[in-house]
Amino acid sequence: MPTPSSVVTALPASGIRRMMARASAMSDVARLDVGEPQFPTPAHIVEAACAAARGGMTRYAPSGGLKSTREAIAAAITAEGTPVTWENVVVTIGAVGALISAVRTVVEPGDEVLVPDPGWPNYLSLALVSGARPRRYPLEAGHGFAPTREGLEAAVTPRTRAVLVNTPGNPTGAVFSRQTVDDVLAFARDHDLYVISDEVYGKLVYDRPFVSAWGHGEDDRVIVANSVSKTYSMTGWRLGWALAEPSVAALIAKLQEAYISCSPTATQKAVETALTGDQSCVDEFRDAYRGNLAIAVEELQRQGVACTPSAGTFYLWARVGCTDSWSFADRLLDERRVAVAPGEAFGAQGRGHVRLSLASSEDQVRRGARELGEFCRADGIA
Repeated sequence: MPTPSSVVTALPASGIRRMMARASAMSDVARLDVGEPQFPTPAHIVEAACAAARGGMTRYAPSGGLKSTREAIAAAITAEGTPVTWENVVVTIGAVGALISAVRTVVEPGDEVLVPDPGWPNYLSLALVSGARPRRYPLEAGHGFAPTREGLEAAVTPRTRAVLVNTPGNPTGAVFSRQTVDDVLAFARDHDLYVISDEVYGKLVYDRPFVSAWGHGEDDRVIVANSVSKTYSMTGWRLGWALAEPSVAALIAKLQEAYISCSPTATQKAVETALTGDQSCVDEFRDAYRGNLAIAVEELQRQGVACTPSAGTFYLWARVGCTDSWSFADRLLDERRVAVAPGEAFGAQGRGHVRLSLASSEDQVRRGARELGEFCRADGIA
Protein backbone atom coordinates (compact mmCIF):
# COMPACT_ATOMS: atom_id res chain seq x y z
CA MET A 1 0.00 0.00 0.00
CA PRO A 2 1.14 3.63 -0.40
CA THR A 3 3.25 5.08 2.42
CA PRO A 4 1.44 7.55 4.71
CA SER A 5 2.86 10.99 5.38
CA SER A 6 6.20 10.80 7.18
CA VAL A 7 5.38 14.08 8.96
CA VAL A 8 2.15 12.74 10.43
CA THR A 9 3.66 9.36 11.20
CA ALA A 10 6.46 11.01 13.18
CA LEU A 11 4.23 13.38 15.17
CA PRO A 12 4.81 12.90 18.91
CA ALA A 13 1.81 11.64 20.87
CA SER A 14 0.50 13.91 23.62
CA GLY A 15 1.74 12.88 27.05
CA ILE A 16 -1.30 14.55 28.55
CA ARG A 17 -3.66 12.46 26.43
CA ARG A 18 -1.66 9.36 27.31
CA MET A 19 -2.26 9.91 31.01
CA MET A 20 -5.89 10.82 30.30
CA ALA A 21 -6.42 7.51 28.53
CA ARG A 22 -4.80 5.52 31.33
CA ALA A 23 -6.73 7.30 34.08
CA SER A 24 -10.05 7.00 32.22
CA ALA A 25 -9.68 3.21 32.21
CA MET A 26 -9.31 3.11 36.01
CA SER A 27 -11.72 3.73 38.88
CA ASP A 28 -11.53 6.08 41.85
CA VAL A 29 -8.82 8.29 40.36
CA ALA A 30 -8.16 11.86 41.47
CA ARG A 31 -8.08 13.51 38.05
CA LEU A 32 -5.45 16.24 38.02
CA ASP A 33 -4.22 15.43 34.52
CA VAL A 34 -6.39 17.18 31.91
CA GLY A 35 -6.99 20.93 31.69
CA GLU A 36 -10.77 20.71 31.59
CA PRO A 37 -13.11 22.64 33.90
CA GLN A 38 -15.31 20.52 36.18
CA PHE A 39 -18.26 22.88 35.70
CA PRO A 40 -21.08 22.34 33.22
CA THR A 41 -21.46 24.99 30.57
CA PRO A 42 -23.75 27.69 32.03
CA ALA A 43 -27.40 27.00 31.24
CA HIS A 44 -28.06 30.29 29.46
CA ILE A 45 -25.29 29.49 26.96
CA VAL A 46 -26.63 25.98 26.31
CA GLU A 47 -30.11 27.37 25.79
CA ALA A 48 -28.81 29.94 23.30
CA ALA A 49 -27.40 27.13 21.15
CA CYS A 50 -30.65 25.16 21.38
CA ALA A 51 -32.71 28.21 20.47
CA ALA A 52 -30.44 28.97 17.54
CA ALA A 53 -30.74 25.41 16.23
CA ARG A 54 -34.52 25.42 16.67
CA GLY A 55 -34.61 28.77 14.87
CA GLY A 56 -32.87 27.42 11.78
CA MET A 57 -29.22 28.25 12.51
CA THR A 58 -28.14 24.88 11.17
CA ARG A 59 -26.70 25.82 7.79
CA TYR A 60 -23.27 26.87 6.56
CA ALA A 61 -21.75 30.05 7.91
CA PRO A 62 -19.08 32.18 6.20
CA SER A 63 -15.62 30.63 6.47
CA GLY A 64 -14.44 33.46 8.71
CA GLY A 65 -17.46 33.20 10.97
CA LEU A 66 -20.85 34.87 11.27
CA LYS A 67 -20.52 38.63 11.14
CA SER A 68 -22.58 38.89 14.33
CA THR A 69 -20.20 36.52 16.13
CA ARG A 70 -17.15 38.38 14.92
CA GLU A 71 -18.76 41.61 16.06
CA ALA A 72 -19.52 40.17 19.50
CA ILE A 73 -15.92 39.00 19.90
CA ALA A 74 -14.60 42.38 18.74
CA ALA A 75 -16.92 44.19 21.14
CA ALA A 76 -15.77 42.04 24.07
CA ILE A 77 -12.13 42.78 23.28
CA THR A 78 -12.83 46.48 22.79
CA ALA A 79 -14.61 46.62 26.16
CA GLU A 80 -11.36 45.50 27.78
CA GLY A 81 -9.64 48.62 26.48
CA THR A 82 -8.23 47.63 23.08
CA PRO A 83 -10.38 48.80 20.15
CA VAL A 84 -10.76 46.25 17.36
CA THR A 85 -13.30 45.69 14.61
CA TRP A 86 -15.00 42.54 13.38
CA GLU A 87 -12.54 42.55 10.45
CA ASN A 88 -9.73 41.73 12.90
CA VAL A 89 -11.53 38.56 14.03
CA VAL A 90 -11.73 35.10 12.45
CA VAL A 91 -13.83 32.37 14.08
CA THR A 92 -12.02 29.02 14.35
CA ILE A 93 -12.43 25.54 15.79
CA GLY A 94 -11.14 26.30 19.26
CA ALA A 95 -7.96 28.22 20.04
CA VAL A 96 -5.95 25.35 18.56
CA GLY A 97 -7.67 26.06 15.24
CA ALA A 98 -6.56 29.67 15.51
CA LEU A 99 -3.01 28.64 16.40
CA ILE A 100 -2.51 26.19 13.56
CA SER A 101 -4.15 28.59 11.10
CA ALA A 102 -1.88 31.40 12.30
CA VAL A 103 1.26 29.31 11.93
CA ARG A 104 0.29 28.00 8.50
CA THR A 105 -0.58 31.50 7.32
CA VAL A 106 2.81 33.01 8.15
CA VAL A 107 5.34 30.21 7.48
CA GLU A 108 6.77 28.62 4.37
CA PRO A 109 7.88 24.97 4.42
CA GLY A 110 11.24 24.78 6.17
CA ASP A 111 10.77 27.98 8.17
CA GLU A 112 11.20 27.89 11.93
CA VAL A 113 8.83 28.72 14.77
CA LEU A 114 10.13 29.40 18.28
CA VAL A 115 8.10 27.56 20.93
CA PRO A 116 8.35 27.66 24.74
CA ASP A 117 9.97 24.96 26.87
CA PRO A 118 8.14 23.99 28.99
CA GLY A 119 5.09 24.59 26.85
CA TRP A 120 1.87 22.97 25.71
CA PRO A 121 2.90 19.88 23.65
CA ASN A 122 0.63 20.74 20.72
CA TYR A 123 2.82 23.73 19.84
CA LEU A 124 5.38 21.33 18.39
CA SER A 125 2.75 19.37 16.49
CA LEU A 126 1.04 22.35 14.91
CA ALA A 127 4.40 23.69 13.73
CA LEU A 128 5.39 20.33 12.26
CA VAL A 129 2.13 19.75 10.37
CA SER A 130 2.49 23.26 8.94
CA GLY A 131 5.82 22.28 7.41
CA ALA A 132 7.79 24.32 9.92
CA ARG A 133 10.60 23.33 12.24
CA PRO A 134 9.93 24.08 15.92
CA ARG A 135 12.84 25.45 17.94
CA ARG A 136 12.52 25.63 21.70
CA TYR A 137 13.40 28.60 23.89
CA PRO A 138 13.65 28.15 27.68
CA LEU A 139 11.24 29.32 30.38
CA GLU A 140 13.16 29.21 33.64
CA ALA A 141 11.97 29.43 37.23
CA GLY A 142 14.57 32.08 38.00
CA HIS A 143 12.89 34.39 35.50
CA GLY A 144 9.35 33.61 36.60
CA PHE A 145 8.88 31.20 33.67
CA ALA A 146 8.78 34.18 31.30
CA PRO A 147 10.80 34.40 28.08
CA THR A 148 14.04 36.34 28.23
CA ARG A 149 15.84 38.16 25.46
CA GLU A 150 18.88 35.95 26.07
CA GLY A 151 16.86 32.76 25.70
CA LEU A 152 15.11 33.96 22.58
CA GLU A 153 18.34 35.15 20.96
CA ALA A 154 19.93 31.74 21.56
CA ALA A 155 17.09 30.05 19.66
CA VAL A 156 16.54 32.40 16.70
CA THR A 157 18.17 31.78 13.30
CA PRO A 158 17.83 33.38 9.85
CA ARG A 159 15.10 30.81 9.07
CA THR A 160 12.91 31.82 12.01
CA ARG A 161 9.59 33.29 10.95
CA ALA A 162 7.52 33.47 14.15
CA VAL A 163 7.75 33.25 17.92
CA LEU A 164 4.91 31.58 19.81
CA VAL A 165 4.21 32.78 23.35
CA ASN A 166 1.63 31.74 25.94
CA THR A 167 0.35 33.94 28.74
CA PRO A 168 -1.03 32.95 31.19
CA GLY A 169 1.19 29.94 30.69
CA ASN A 170 0.45 26.24 30.45
CA PRO A 171 1.94 24.41 32.35
CA THR A 172 3.60 26.95 34.66
CA GLY A 173 0.77 29.38 35.42
CA ALA A 174 3.08 32.33 34.66
CA VAL A 175 1.53 35.66 33.67
CA PHE A 176 3.75 37.99 31.64
CA SER A 177 4.40 41.52 32.83
CA ARG A 178 4.02 44.46 30.46
CA GLN A 179 7.82 44.65 30.30
CA THR A 180 8.04 41.01 29.21
CA VAL A 181 5.46 41.54 26.47
CA ASP A 182 7.28 44.67 25.30
CA ASP A 183 10.57 42.76 25.28
CA VAL A 184 9.10 39.95 23.16
CA LEU A 185 7.70 42.47 20.70
CA ALA A 186 11.03 44.30 20.51
CA PHE A 187 12.78 41.00 19.84
CA ALA A 188 10.25 40.19 17.10
CA ARG A 189 10.70 43.63 15.55
CA ASP A 190 14.51 43.31 15.55
CA HIS A 191 14.31 39.94 13.76
CA ASP A 192 11.21 40.77 11.67
CA LEU A 193 9.10 37.97 13.16
CA TYR A 194 5.41 37.39 13.74
CA VAL A 195 4.30 37.00 17.35
CA ILE A 196 1.62 34.34 17.83
CA SER A 197 0.19 34.73 21.32
CA ASP A 198 -1.92 32.00 22.93
CA GLU A 199 -4.09 33.87 25.46
CA VAL A 200 -6.75 31.25 26.12
CA TYR A 201 -6.36 31.61 29.92
CA GLY A 202 -6.46 35.40 29.86
CA LYS A 203 -9.58 35.62 32.05
CA LEU A 204 -8.10 33.28 34.66
CA VAL A 205 -5.58 35.62 36.29
CA TYR A 206 -5.13 36.18 40.02
CA ASP A 207 -4.22 39.45 41.71
CA ARG A 208 -2.46 41.13 38.81
CA PRO A 209 -3.40 42.61 35.44
CA PHE A 210 -3.37 40.55 32.28
CA VAL A 211 -1.33 42.05 29.44
CA SER A 212 -2.21 40.95 25.92
CA ALA A 213 0.30 41.03 23.09
CA TRP A 214 -2.31 42.95 21.13
CA GLY A 215 -2.55 46.73 21.34
CA HIS A 216 1.12 47.72 21.67
CA GLY A 217 1.39 49.54 18.36
CA GLU A 218 2.79 46.49 16.56
CA ASP A 219 -0.44 44.71 15.74
CA ASP A 220 0.66 44.13 12.14
CA ARG A 221 3.02 41.42 13.44
CA VAL A 222 0.78 40.03 16.24
CA ILE A 223 -1.76 37.22 15.98
CA VAL A 224 -3.70 36.33 19.13
CA ALA A 225 -5.46 32.99 19.67
CA ASN A 226 -8.28 32.73 22.17
CA SER A 227 -11.47 30.79 22.85
CA VAL A 228 -14.41 30.24 25.18
CA SER A 229 -13.21 26.76 26.22
CA LYS A 230 -11.57 27.51 29.57
CA THR A 231 -13.31 30.78 30.43
CA TYR A 232 -16.89 29.52 30.10
CA SER A 233 -16.32 25.78 30.57
CA MET A 234 -17.01 25.06 26.90
CA THR A 235 -14.15 22.74 25.98
CA GLY A 236 -16.31 20.41 23.91
CA TRP A 237 -17.99 23.20 21.96
CA ARG A 238 -14.77 23.77 19.99
CA LEU A 239 -15.11 27.46 19.22
CA GLY A 240 -12.31 30.02 19.28
CA TRP A 241 -10.92 32.91 17.28
CA ALA A 242 -7.83 34.50 15.84
CA LEU A 243 -7.24 38.23 16.21
CA ALA A 244 -5.02 39.76 13.54
CA GLU A 245 -4.43 42.75 11.31
CA PRO A 246 -7.26 42.73 8.71
CA SER A 247 -5.16 41.58 5.74
CA VAL A 248 -3.73 38.68 7.80
CA ALA A 249 -7.17 37.92 9.24
CA ALA A 250 -8.51 37.65 5.68
CA LEU A 251 -5.84 35.04 4.89
CA ILE A 252 -6.68 33.06 8.02
CA ALA A 253 -10.37 33.18 7.03
CA LYS A 254 -9.41 31.93 3.58
CA LEU A 255 -7.56 29.03 5.18
CA GLN A 256 -10.66 28.04 7.17
CA GLU A 257 -12.35 27.04 3.93
CA ALA A 258 -9.61 24.48 3.29
CA TYR A 259 -9.45 23.25 6.89
CA ILE A 260 -13.04 23.20 8.13
CA SER A 261 -15.33 24.98 5.65
CA CYS A 262 -16.81 26.90 8.60
CA SER A 263 -17.31 26.71 12.35
CA PRO A 264 -20.63 25.31 13.68
CA THR A 265 -23.35 27.92 13.26
CA ALA A 266 -25.43 27.26 16.39
CA THR A 267 -22.25 27.15 18.47
CA GLN A 268 -21.33 30.60 17.20
CA LYS A 269 -24.66 31.92 18.51
CA ALA A 270 -23.92 30.29 21.88
CA VAL A 271 -20.59 32.11 21.95
CA GLU A 272 -22.32 35.41 21.30
CA THR A 273 -24.43 34.79 24.38
CA ALA A 274 -21.40 33.76 26.42
CA LEU A 275 -19.59 36.98 25.60
CA THR A 276 -22.53 39.37 25.90
CA GLY A 277 -24.55 37.73 28.69
CA ASP A 278 -24.15 37.38 32.44
CA GLN A 279 -20.43 37.14 33.31
CA SER A 280 -20.85 36.03 36.92
CA CYS A 281 -19.95 32.46 35.91
CA VAL A 282 -16.44 33.63 34.98
CA ASP A 283 -15.90 35.05 38.47
CA GLU A 284 -17.37 31.90 40.04
CA PHE A 285 -15.06 29.61 38.09
CA ARG A 286 -11.98 31.74 38.75
CA ASP A 287 -12.72 31.90 42.49
CA ALA A 288 -13.04 28.11 42.59
CA TYR A 289 -9.70 27.65 40.85
CA ARG A 290 -8.07 30.17 43.18
CA GLY A 291 -9.38 28.17 46.16
CA ASN A 292 -8.11 24.90 44.70
CA LEU A 293 -4.72 26.50 44.07
CA ALA A 294 -4.44 27.50 47.73
CA ILE A 295 -5.38 23.98 48.83
CA ALA A 296 -2.86 22.30 46.53
CA VAL A 297 -0.01 24.66 47.42
CA GLU A 298 -0.65 24.22 51.14
CA GLU A 299 -0.76 20.42 50.89
CA LEU A 300 2.40 20.18 48.79
CA GLN A 301 4.47 22.71 50.70
CA ARG A 302 3.46 21.10 54.00
CA GLN A 303 5.11 17.91 52.79
CA GLY A 304 8.17 19.56 51.33
CA VAL A 305 7.24 19.49 47.63
CA ALA A 306 8.47 22.65 45.91
CA CYS A 307 5.94 24.62 43.90
CA THR A 308 5.34 28.27 43.05
CA PRO A 309 1.73 29.49 43.34
CA SER A 310 0.43 30.17 39.86
CA ALA A 311 -0.38 33.74 38.83
CA GLY A 312 -3.01 32.49 36.37
CA THR A 313 -4.58 29.42 34.71
CA PHE A 314 -5.82 26.47 36.79
CA TYR A 315 -2.48 24.66 36.76
CA LEU A 316 0.23 24.13 39.35
CA TRP A 317 3.79 23.29 38.32
CA ALA A 318 5.41 21.16 41.01
CA ARG A 319 9.03 20.08 41.31
CA VAL A 320 9.14 16.45 42.35
CA GLY A 321 12.87 15.98 41.83
CA CYS A 322 12.71 12.74 39.87
CA THR A 323 14.89 12.02 36.84
CA ASP A 324 12.00 10.54 34.84
CA SER A 325 8.64 12.27 35.25
CA TRP A 326 6.96 9.77 32.91
CA SER A 327 7.76 6.89 35.23
CA PHE A 328 6.89 9.00 38.25
CA ALA A 329 3.44 9.85 36.86
CA ASP A 330 2.75 6.22 35.93
CA ARG A 331 3.70 5.00 39.39
CA LEU A 332 1.66 7.74 41.09
CA LEU A 333 -1.37 6.65 39.10
CA ASP A 334 -0.87 2.94 39.70
CA GLU A 335 0.02 3.14 43.39
CA ARG A 336 -1.96 6.17 44.59
CA ARG A 337 -4.72 6.55 41.99
CA VAL A 338 -3.72 10.16 41.23
CA ALA A 339 -3.37 11.31 37.62
CA VAL A 340 -1.02 14.19 36.78
CA ALA A 341 0.75 15.26 33.59
CA PRO A 342 4.47 14.37 33.35
CA GLY A 343 6.69 17.43 33.16
CA GLU A 344 8.70 16.08 30.24
CA ALA A 345 5.52 16.02 28.15
CA PHE A 346 6.01 19.81 28.02
CA GLY A 347 9.67 19.72 26.98
CA ALA A 348 13.11 18.96 28.36
CA GLN A 349 12.80 21.85 30.83
CA GLY A 350 9.98 19.89 32.46
CA ARG A 351 12.28 17.15 33.71
CA GLY A 352 11.74 16.60 37.43
CA HIS A 353 8.32 18.27 37.40
CA VAL A 354 4.66 17.38 37.09
CA ARG A 355 1.67 19.53 36.20
CA LEU A 356 -1.45 19.43 38.36
CA SER A 357 -4.72 20.57 36.83
CA LEU A 358 -6.80 22.25 39.53
CA ALA A 359 -9.98 22.35 37.49
CA SER A 360 -11.33 19.28 39.30
CA SER A 361 -13.45 19.30 42.44
CA GLU A 362 -12.03 20.59 45.71
CA ASP A 363 -12.10 17.07 47.17
CA GLN A 364 -10.12 15.64 44.25
CA VAL A 365 -7.57 18.45 44.39
CA ARG A 366 -7.06 18.03 48.13
CA ARG A 367 -6.78 14.25 47.87
CA GLY A 368 -4.53 14.36 44.84
CA ALA A 369 -2.13 16.92 46.30
CA ARG A 370 -1.97 15.06 49.61
CA GLU A 371 -1.28 11.73 47.93
CA LEU A 372 1.34 13.31 45.68
CA GLY A 373 3.12 14.80 48.67
CA GLU A 374 3.04 11.54 50.59
CA PHE A 375 4.27 9.65 47.54
CA CYS A 376 7.24 12.01 47.23
CA ARG A 377 8.07 11.66 50.93
CA ALA A 378 7.87 7.87 50.75
CA ASP A 379 10.25 7.95 47.77
CA GLY A 380 12.64 10.25 49.60
CA ILE A 381 12.09 12.97 46.99
CA ALA A 382 10.56 15.60 49.28
